[in-house]
Amino acid sequence: MSLMLAMALVIGVNPSANLDGLKCDSAVTAAREMAPAMQTGTLLVTKGDCLAVRVYTQSPFTHVAVVVVRNTRPLVYESTNGVGVRCLSLDKYLSTQNQQEVHVFQPKTTLSESSKQKLEVYLDSQLGRPYEVQHFLTGDVSTGMHCSEYVTCGLIQSGLLKAKQPARVSPASLVQGITQSEVYSAKQTVLIQPPASQQSQTATWYGQLWEDTRNCTANCYQQTKGCLFCK
Repeated sequence: MSLMLAMALVIGVNPSANLDGLKCDSAVTAAREMAPAMQTGTLLVTKGDCLAVRVYTQSPFTHVAVVVVRNTRPLVYESTNGVGVRCLSLDKYLSTQNQQEVHVFQPKTTLSESSKQKLEVYLDSQLGRPYEVQHFLTGDVSTGMHCSEYVTCGLIQSGLLKAKQPARVSPASLVQGITQSEVYSAKQTVLIQPPASQQSQTATWYGQLWEDTRNCTANCYQQTKGCLFCK
């Protein structure tokens, strides 16, 4: 099925409403639960903390990655700030999404072997390419590429999508396009939330105060980093 994608805003759209939710205390547990349902072409869309993306697109969707299943092992391809285009195992990818809501979108029709091969070849060909988002405004092809541009280009190569300017596709407009055209459907939401550290029964009050201060500072740093340096 083909689809014309253009830059669009998702306002008041919640394609993942009423889905089964999965809440895990670790990325390893989440990956084990999710793995059986993963297929080549599965999209993982994050509702994250990146303030710039949330404000500009008027949507909570901030990052997107695509799954390739190779020898029964789900691998996740993404383009992320500070790293560029890379491939991770499912558990390692999910460990980067701690305390952020990940939405699983599945193709409504399983990809043909030809489409799978074309998708894999394209995704592999871009590994190591730098991350870049400035050209989102112009739509021009650039040296680097951002997350939704990378995924969109891969889906174009597989024959699922058509887009005149993949660089101008945001995570929000990609979700809107694939769901409204019924190319994909939302299947599951996943949240990885490690348990809070337990207070030691023998801890002194000043030791516990130091531990609480350290944890608070670390959490604030991670949240601020997520807002300013988007994936």
